[in-house]
Amino acid sequence: MMKEKLITAITLLILAPGLLTACQSKVDEIEDPKEPKNEGWQLLWQDEFDGSGHPNESIWDYEEGYIRNNEKQYYAKKRLENARIEDGHLVIEARRDNHEGHEITSASLHTYGKKSIIYGRVEVRAKLPTGKGTWPAIWMLGNSIRTGGKWPDCGEIDIMENVGYDPDAIHANIHTKAYNHVLGTGKGRKITVEKPYENFHVYAVEWFKDRLDFYIDERLYFTYKNENTGNDTWPFNQPHYLIINLAIGGSWGGQQGIDNSIFPQKYLIDYVRVYTK
Repeated sequence: MMKEKLITAITLLILAPGLLTACQSKVDEIEDPKEPKNEGWQLLWQDEFDGSGHPNESIWDYEEGYIRNNEKQYYAKKRLENARIEDGHLVIEARRDNHEGHEITSASLHTYGKKSIIYGRVEVRAKLPTGKGTWPAIWMLGNSIRTGGKWPDCGEIDIMENVGYDPDAIHANIHTKAYNHVLGTGKGRKITVEKPYENFHVYAVEWFKDRLDFYIDERLYFTYKNENTGNDTWPFNQPHYLIINLAIGGSWGGQQGIDNSIFPQKYLIDYVRVYTK
């Protein structure tokens, strides 16, 4: 984690701590609206995760293996123990089960080749896992990374990231050739949310030609503006695909180690909805 026409908005990848600007205000619990409060949005596609079994193959595909950031989980492909539809949710489960010689297994689902997004609103209602070592994320990457492009030139939109050793902090970030954590120029913000592992929240981005607005429960807390200086600062004029994953350890999530007593950990996704104007 391109079947339909051209559709609308989201992304994320490797973040480093210390590059994010803290927002001190605490977000109150807000009832989740069916539609965004902003007028003019029309639902383009959605997954409400009804039924049971494997996720919808017309929307989702899987990453497989050890992918990035020196993370400790093995992403399994189409394994119900790690990714399944259950009780109206997508369940992504990290397990310390030594499956086929892999100490920790998890899942990373993406929409590449199924659903592309350019401009619009992407929202995901989720309840996070927690515990030292967890690193759940909702993010987007430019499609070009799979067709000869490279990171961060392709663009990355991090709608939500959380690390288990700082459980009440929710992060939003962008990565471009000019602005990324490798250079120490990352652009983003974090906000305090009380116990996001006990309650569902709506994590969203609204993607326009001139800016990206990041929300939690309809509260805007970070905006990244198009500087109109070209692809190095604004690669967000091309299609992206969505990724939802649960990493364990790695360059950020593992900075304070992994508590092996926390497993299994479940990351619950209630729905994914993508809107256009």
